Amino acid sequence: MSKVKTVVVFPGQGSQEPGMGRDVAERFPEAMELWRRAEKAAGAPLREIYWDGAETDMACTRYLQPAMTATTLALWIVGHEHLAPDALAGHSLGEFAALAAARVLEIPDVLELTALRGRLMDEAGAASGGKMAAILKLPREAVQEIVDTVRKDGELRIANDNSPAQFVISGNAVLVDQAAGLVKERKGRAVPLAVSGAFHSSLMREPAREFAGVLRKLDWREPRVPVYFNVSAAVESDPVRIESLVAEQMTSSVLWTQSVQAQWHDGARIWIEPGPKGVLTRLVSAILAKMDEPWEAKSVQGLDQLEALSA
Repeated sequence: MSKVKTVVVFPGQGSQEPGMGRDVAERFPEAMELWRRAEKAAGAPLREIYWDGAETDMACTRYLQPAMTATTLALWIVGHEHLAPDALAGHSLGEFAALAAARVLEIPDVLELTALRGRLMDEAGAASGGKMAAILKLPREAVQEIVDTVRKDGELRIANDNSPAQFVISGNAVLVDQAAGLVKERKGRAVPLAVSGAFHSSLMREPAREFAGVLRKLDWREPRVPVYFNVSAAVESDPVRIESLVAEQMTSSVLWTQSVQAQWHDGARIWIEPGPKGVLTRLVSAILAKMDEPWEAKSVQGLDQLEALSA
C-alpha cells in the first residue's frame, strides 16, 4: 500500500441530529435518491423522522442505521472529488459507508444491509436485556480491570475503544450497572447510552448469524481505496477476508483508537469526517493529542463545510 496522507472516516450511531442530510438532499437529486432508497429498504419515512420528527424517534436503531448511511454517503457522492482520500474507515455502522465508498459493495446493497442490520440489532436488543455505557476519565487498564472484576457467567466487555479516555462497555444490563458503580468509585464517569441493546457483544450472536447469511450472497470486490477495519484495526484487500471481518463486526469490539494509530503509522496526517456532529473528528483529535508532528482533523457536516473544503 502506498503511503497514506488523508483518511476519510464515516461516523456511526450516536452522530445523529435533527435535519441531518437535508441541505444536501434538497440541492442534489442523487442525494435525495439515496434517502428514497433508504426509506424503501427500511420500510419507514426516514425523511419525516430525521428532518421533521422528534429526537427520541431519531435514536431508534432500525431507523438510524439506514438514515445515517444515506446522510454520509450523500456527502461522499457530492464531494468525493474534493475529499480525495488515500484511505477510508468507518466507526461501527460507518464501516458500511466506507465499503460503499471503496466500491467493495454497491451503494444499493449497503443501504439494504444497514436497514437489515438496524432491524436485527434492534430486535435482538429488545430481547436480550443488554445495555451499553460510555466510560470517561479512566485509562483502558482501569476499565478492563473493572470489566474483569464484574464479569462472571454473564457477558460484559469493552465494546468500543474510542480514544485513550473514552470507552464503551456492553453486556448484560445488571453487569453494566455494577461496572458503572465501580467506575464512579474510581472517580471516573459512566454514561448510559441511548441504544436498544448490547451492541458489539456476544448478545448480538443470533442477529450476527442471520446477517452473515445475507453477506454471503453479495458480490464482494477488492477495495479501490484501502479500508481500515474495526475488528482488526488494519487494512485488508482480500474480498473473502473482508466479508469475514464484516460478519464478525456485530459481536466484536470496535478498535477505533488502534485504527487511527495505525493510520498515523502509515503516514496519515489529515482526517476528514463527512457527517453530522463531528464525533469522530473529536475522537481523532483525542487520539493524536500527544503526537509531535502536525496533523488536522476536519468535520464536513453539510454543504457549507463541503464548499469550504473545495474552495
